[in-house]
Amino acid sequence: MSWAPALALMVVSGFAALGCQIVWMQQIAIWLGHESTAVLAVVGAFFAGLSGGAFALGKRIEASPRPARWYAACEAVIGGWGLVLVFLMAPAGRAMLDVTGEQPSSAWQLGVAFAGTLLLLLPATAAMGATLPALERVLVRLGRSGSPLAALYAGNTFGAVIGVLAAAFWLVPEFGLTRTALVCAALSLLSAVAALALFQRSAGAVTPPAPAARRPGLVPLLAFTGLLGIGYELLVVRVLRQVAENTVYTFAMLLAVYLVGTALGAAAYQRWLARHAQAVRLGEKLLMALALACLFGTASLWAAAWLKGMFLQAAGPGMAAALAAEAVLAASAFLLPTVVMGALFSHLCTQAVGSGLGFGRSLAINTLGAAAAPLVVGLLIASNFGPKAALLLVVTGYLVLALRSVRLVVPVAATGVATLGLALFAPPLAFVDVPDGGRIVSYRDGSLGAVSVVEDADGVARLRIDNRQQEGSSATLYADARQALLPMLLHPAPRRALFLGLGTGVTATSAAQDVQLQVDAVELLPEVIEASQHFTRRLDSGETNPRLRVIAADARRYVRATHERYDLIVSDNFHPARSGSASLYTVEHFQAVHERLEPGGVFCQWLPLHQLDLTTLRSIVAAFIAVEPGGWAMLATNSLETPVLGLVARADGGRFELAPLRARLQSAKLSSPPSSFGLADDFALFGGFVASPAALARFAVGATPNSDDHPIVAYRAPRITYAPDSRPRDRLLALLEELSVAPHEVLSAAPDGTWTAQLAAYWRARDHFLRAGRDVQPSSDVHRTLAQVREPLLEVMRISPDFRPAYDPLLQMAAALGRTDAQGARTLLAELVRLQPARPEGGLALERLGGARP
Repeated sequence: MSWAPALALMVVSGFAALGCQIVWMQQIAIWLGHESTAVLAVVGAFFAGLSGGAFALGKRIEASPRPARWYAACEAVIGGWGLVLVFLMAPAGRAMLDVTGEQPSSAWQLGVAFAGTLLLLLPATAAMGATLPALERVLVRLGRSGSPLAALYAGNTFGAVIGVLAAAFWLVPEFGLTRTALVCAALSLLSAVAALALFQRSAGAVTPPAPAARRPGLVPLLAFTGLLGIGYELLVVRVLRQVAENTVYTFAMLLAVYLVGTALGAAAYQRWLARHAQAVRLGEKLLMALALACLFGTASLWAAAWLKGMFLQAAGPGMAAALAAEAVLAASAFLLPTVVMGALFSHLCTQAVGSGLGFGRSLAINTLGAAAAPLVVGLLIASNFGPKAALLLVVTGYLVLALRSVRLVVPVAATGVATLGLALFAPPLAFVDVPDGGRIVSYRDGSLGAVSVVEDADGVARLRIDNRQQEGSSATLYADARQALLPMLLHPAPRRALFLGLGTGVTATSAAQDVQLQVDAVELLPEVIEASQHFTRRLDSGETNPRLRVIAADARRYVRATHERYDLIVSDNFHPARSGSASLYTVEHFQAVHERLEPGGVFCQWLPLHQLDLTTLRSIVAAFIAVEPGGWAMLATNSLETPVLGLVARADGGRFELAPLRARLQSAKLSSPPSSFGLADDFALFGGFVASPAALARFAVGATPNSDDHPIVAYRAPRITYAPDSRPRDRLLALLEELSVAPHEVLSAAPDGTWTAQLAAYWRARDHFLRAGRDVQPSSDVHRTLAQVREPLLEVMRISPDFRPAYDPLLQMAAALGRTDAQGARTLLAELVRLQPARPEGGLALERLGGARP
């Protein structure tokens, strides 16, 4: 019998294994959180399970006269345990969450994540670790000439590539995590049946060849190459996230390229090098080649931003071109090293089998080294020395392993000198876009993100994560503060508030200015907490506010783990396309937030409409109203460039009462009055509402709610990140066309019909104001600007004289116009006074120009 059926089984097995791994990792992260210790512990636990299975079962499989049964049993266990996990994952996750606690130490979280994941997945991962050794024994007993190791490894890895891409681009987006897991489990069960049908009767006993002498150092060599190989992968991903978009597709492309290279290397070894498997120096030569390949791969990282820009310039816009650019980045850093890794692993395993060590044990040792990589390389080396030093240490590690051959001293020395040169003279592997005349204020490279603060020539500072995701700036104090004040002032007497996400810290710090409010703020990245101090000095003068407690934790995990209850919960406008953020927009998370609210509490979820298409927004709204059917939508500001939409709900599902909120607005004990942020009266407070509960329900009709099991947002939102198809202002105006709200849908009772009519007029004026601003071209020439906006803004004022966002710009332009055209300024001011006689500013400005009040 040919190898073709076995190779086909390995492809299917690899597909199912990687598909299961992707699903399980996403499901476990839901419960354990996205802190670096948890993420790396989960990866390590998965590899540890593979190693344990290969080690525990490998010897038995080698001695068995019926290895086909072992292979079928392993695949059956993988498929069967995959079915069990469909029901077990949630209760096991809740148990691990309870054991982890609300604010665990890094060591405790690492231990729980590793042990919990290892035990939860062990039946499946142990069986996965034994499938390749079992099928290798099947082919040996079929009497095939030559070693099948490299061919089987290549087939298994190519199947894994298909599994990664199919899961990311089709299965999970279309069917969700549970159904994807069921598909993969079914493939494993099918593989078990096929193996019995194909090989059970064909296998016969063979006399194993006498083992050659055990090669010295083979065991540590297998372990260290596993450690260095996975370490290199983790480090390259850590660097490239500063250049790539950091979406689910980014990491799928990086993993796929890594696996493709490994499979090509194994296939190449099988085709050209397997006949030289016992060559004395082949292993040392491959180690030398791998050191050189990793050095070239590391060097390519300094050109990653340039390479991406050149590719996109040639390929043009579009999501396909953007994904291809990320694949090119991955190939430049991964392809050559992983080809050599695949060949080296195949060679070491072939030598191990020939020397009596056995394939199962050699695979176990190599995978055990890989299991240590997240802790040793990811947490210890990279966190303390940075990715540049860590990558060069990987190169050095391969050089040390290659030094066993005296003949390679010269190339090893030359590569070592080149490595030392990069260490001494190359800049850090940090990508920070600095505008002309600007400077880097601070930069911290953490396990989960590189956080920078950059100032431009005008002194405006911006906070960025991985050089891609802007978290706010010193120029957005007004908007950031409103994201705290609006929901705060919609509660008549809040005492405790929870802010999910810190960013620049301005939002949470603004809330903590209320002397009656205790604020907890949860932020995933410790580096962001440190950088936020640069932005909050304007509010707290650098002094510690005892009413503000900042917690370094995964926001979603904290909400599920804590037993605290809050009067107010405000969730930041997390970028929906970035890895992990979409889980903060699911039905299950909104339900967890609801359970943390006190009776009468207020929840506000801000959404970055400038980073969302309307289709994705519908899924988020559908998730929100599944938990909060009485919720509304409101705008944080009237910005057309960066519109931010808030989904707001009361814990009791009721509407707002005007009288206590009016009193709250007047008596709020803040260091700066609400009027400083455009919240001078109750019209301004309620003026941002754009959708009633009924309108949100209509908007979400037909949309599948974003959920833990069907993470639509994570797979849909990247499309507009890769290839924007519209302007944020156009999406905002299109959204307003679909939404509506009436005063009685927001307030339980209004004081009188006149006030209700004024509020409705205020909302119409706001919509007119936004439509009028869509095509305005900014200009430093006051005459040109006034020519564009004068009549539209006056029309807004005629709709609602209470609408200050139109009144204030006209007043400012009149003052500027008075320096060159006094008569034009008097005419404009007279019209403003006529439309809004109650405001003294216009009348005083008119009198200064010598005009008479109308």
